[in-house]
Amino acid sequence: MATLMRLAGSLTATLLAYGLYKVIKLIYGEVTSPLRDLPGPKSSSWIYGNFKEIWEAENSVLHEKWVQQYGPTLRYKGFLGLTRLYTMDTKALNHVLMNSYDYQKPAPARFNLAEILGDGVLVTEGDKHKQQRKVMNPAFGQAQIRDLTEIFVDKSLQLRDIWAAESSKQGGTGRIDVLSWLSRMTLDVIGKAGFAYSFESLNSDAKPNELSQAFSVLFKAGTKLTMIPMLRAWFPFLRFLPTEHDAEIRQARDTMSRIGYKLLQESKAIGETSSSKARDLLSVLVRANMAKDLPESQRLSDEDVLAQVPTFIVAGHETTSTGTTWALYALTQSPKVQRKLREELLTVDTDNPTMDQLNSLPYLDMVVRESLRVHAPVPSTMRVAMKDDVLPLSKPFTDRKGNVHEGIRVSKGQTLMIPILALNRDKSIWGQDALEFRPERWESIPEAASSIPGIWGNMLTFLGGPRACIGYRFSLVEMKALLFTLVRAFEFELAVPPEEIGKKSSIVQRPILRSDPEGGNQMPLLIRPVEF
Repeated sequence: MATLMRLAGSLTATLLAYGLYKVIKLIYGEVTSPLRDLPGPKSSSWIYGNFKEIWEAENSVLHEKWVQQYGPTLRYKGFLGLTRLYTMDTKALNHVLMNSYDYQKPAPARFNLAEILGDGVLVTEGDKHKQQRKVMNPAFGQAQIRDLTEIFVDKSLQLRDIWAAESSKQGGTGRIDVLSWLSRMTLDVIGKAGFAYSFESLNSDAKPNELSQAFSVLFKAGTKLTMIPMLRAWFPFLRFLPTEHDAEIRQARDTMSRIGYKLLQESKAIGETSSSKARDLLSVLVRANMAKDLPESQRLSDEDVLAQVPTFIVAGHETTSTGTTWALYALTQSPKVQRKLREELLTVDTDNPTMDQLNSLPYLDMVVRESLRVHAPVPSTMRVAMKDDVLPLSKPFTDRKGNVHEGIRVSKGQTLMIPILALNRDKSIWGQDALEFRPERWESIPEAASSIPGIWGNMLTFLGGPRACIGYRFSLVEMKALLFTLVRAFEFELAVPPEEIGKKSSIVQRPILRSDPEGGNQMPLLIRPVEF
C-alpha cells in the first residue's frame, strides 16, 4: 500500500512538474513573441482570450470589424490568452499555404479531428499526408467525377420527388427544412459514390443503419464546446480525463472501423480478382494503392485506407449540403437571380445532365461561385509555424510603436488564422458591395482577385497549396446537379424574416434561427412547383 502511495505521489509530482514546465514555456513564448507589438483588441478573458467573443459573433464578422479598426495584419488572444496572428495579406497567406511542411494544423485541432476521422488525409501532416494525397489523387480526378455525376443527378431527382410530394401534401406550398433534407441527400451520395454503401437516408421507411448512427454520434461529439475536451486537446498528459460521451464515442468508432474494414476487404477482393471498373472513391483508391508501378514503400496501410472512410463522409457530406443550403437561401433573397437561373436551366432538354452539360451553363457557374464566395461552408482554419520564419507582405504594416514592417516575424509554435470567409468578402478586392450576393460580378473578375492563393475560383473557399481540398471537383459538380434539379422544379422563398437567419460554425458554417437557438441548425424555406 505504501509503495502504491509513493508511486501515486511520484506520478502526481511528475505531472505537476510537467504542467508547470508547459505553463512557463507558454508564458516565456508570449513575453518574447515578435507579435507582441502588433495592433489588436484587448483580451476579454485570461482563460479564453477573445475566444468567447468570436464564438458568440457571426462567422468572420468580428474579425472583419477588427481589420477595419486595426488594419489587415493584427493579433488577438486565443485559449489561455495565447497570441494568434491574423492577416488578410494575400502574399503572406500564399507563403503559409504553399509551405505546408512549415505551417501545419495545430496539434489540438489535429487531436480533435482525429477523434472523429482517425488519421485520414484531413489530419495527417508532412510525408504521411503527401503519401496519402498521392495515392488518393486518382479518385478525385475529372474523369472520375464525370463517372459519378449520374449518382449526383439520380439522388437530386429523388429529393425533388420527395419535396414535390411534401409540397402537394401541404396544399401546393410546402415548408421544408432544406438543410436537413440536403444533409440526407448528400449522405446518400457519399455512401454510394464514396464506398458503394447505401445509407438510405432519403428513404423515410428505412431504419437508420449502423454506420449512419455511428457517424452521427462522432460528428456531434466533435462539435461540442466543453472544457474537458479542450484541456485534453491542449495538454496530452490530461487525456486520461473522462467525459460522459467517451463510451458511446468508442462504440461508434468500433462500429465505423468494423464496417469500414468489411468495405475495404470487399473492394480489395474485387480489385484482385477482376479488371473491376467500380467507380466509387474507395474502389478507385484501392486500385491506385494496388497499382503495380507504385513502390511498396509508397503504398498505404489498411489502417490509412480505412481512415479515409470517415474523411469521405465528413468532407463530402457536410460541406456540400451546407453550401447548397446557403445557395438556396441566397436565391430567396434575390428573386431576379433565381428567375434568371431557372430560365437558363430550363433550356436544357433533359432531367439527367452530364457533368459536361452542367459545367457548360455559365449562369449556374456564376451562381455557384458567388454563393461559395459569400457563404463559404468552412469560414476559417488554423495553422501553426513549425519553425521561426518571416512572412513576406504585399503591403508593409505599422505596429503599435509606429515601426513599419516589410514582413511578419513569427516564432516556432505561433498560431495563425487563415481567414477564408473574410478574404472572400474583402472590400479592397471585391469592391464596396463585397458582402452582397451578385453573380454578375463573375462576368468581370477584379484584377486584385488574382492574388488570392486559392485552388479554384479566385477565392479561398477550397484553400490552396498542397493541402487544398482534394474533393473540390466532387463538391462543385454535386452542388450544380442539386441546383439544376431543384431550381428547375421549384420556386423558393424564405419561410421566416431574413433577420431571423444567423450563422454558427462547428466544423462548417450552418444556419440557425435566432428566435429558436435551441432548435438546432435549420433553414426553413417555402417551396412551390414551377408552373409552366
